[in-house]
Amino acid sequence: MPDALPAITGRQLIRLLIQDGWEEGRRVTHGRSLHKAFPDGRTRLTLVPDKRSPLPAGTLSAILGPKQTGLGRDGLAALITRFGIGKKG
Repeated sequence: MPDALPAITGRQLIRLLIQDGWEEGRRVTHGRSLHKAFPDGRTRLTLVPDKRSPLPAGTLSAILGPKQTGLGRDGLAALITRFGIGKKG
């Protein structure tokens, strides 16, 4: 299944998003708030669980979806190719 989402922890995803220009907002109970302003004036906000274990597929799909980051699977793959995941969790 080539279109399957990779196993990625919340901490790895937070690190990738920060490297992509997302700014860390406040810490929430079980994660971190990240936001990014785009040139066309829109701002996106997402909450990523700060976990060392892999994120559930549904949670990762929701974070990558159009209502949060808007990256999708291809965008995540591009970030992983560009920055790497790293070995830390």
